[in-house]
Amino acid sequence: MTDAQPLRFQPAATPADSAEDLARADLYGLLATLLYRAPDAGLLQRIAAAPRGPAGAAGADPGADPADAEAAEDSALTQAWRRLVARAGQTTAAQADDEYTELFIGVGKPEVFLYGSYYQAGFLNEKPLVAVRDDLRRYGLERAEGITETEDHLAALCEVMRYLIAGEDAAVAQMAEQRAFFERHLAPWAESACDAVLQHPRAAFYAEVAGLAKAFFEVERLALELA
Repeated sequence: MTDAQPLRFQPAATPADSAEDLARADLYGLLATLLYRAPDAGLLQRIAAAPRGPAGAAGADPGADPADAEAAEDSALTQAWRRLVARAGQTTAAQADDEYTELFIGVGKPEVFLYGSYYQAGFLNEKPLVAVRDDLRRYGLERAEGITETEDHLAALCEVMRYLIAGEDAAVAQMAEQRAFFERHLAPWAESACDAVLQHPRAAFYAEVAGLAKAFFEVERLALELA
């Protein structure tokens, strides 16, 4: 469902180890795309036509406890996905582009920042960005050509998580690296950025994107703590 890649890397030749991991990678990829640029009409249509939420995309187990399946259907993540699906069907590409520009580009400065340095250090291009770059160098990743956002942008961090789940380098595409990267670079501030979008009076489509991201990051935080 994604069509943008803030970082340059080669996806794995074989799928992620499980349907759940594949769904996680896909959702990180979708968030990276939506946070990097406004969706075009095609992406909005694909989201609006999606019949199931992330829990369903992870793959249903025919032998699973019905109570577990019911809980998944009622989860905050699934409900957030359904709200995004509904909103996508009501949003034109022009409306999404105008909203993205107003929220994340603005005149002079964005109304909502999506950079880790801003939330952790109070300014852009500070030590949190240096720490991200250190990890990317260790992973052998680099910013793709034509990308102007720094590597601590939320879209770029989501793309790194996608790589750590479904990338081709088995030395880094593993659970321990996912947990360490998430705890260092996303957990301290990503939900605050989502809250900033949710609280913006003119956020509509991106309020649902932020709601989905916040619910997903909470699931990831808990799951990675237990991994």
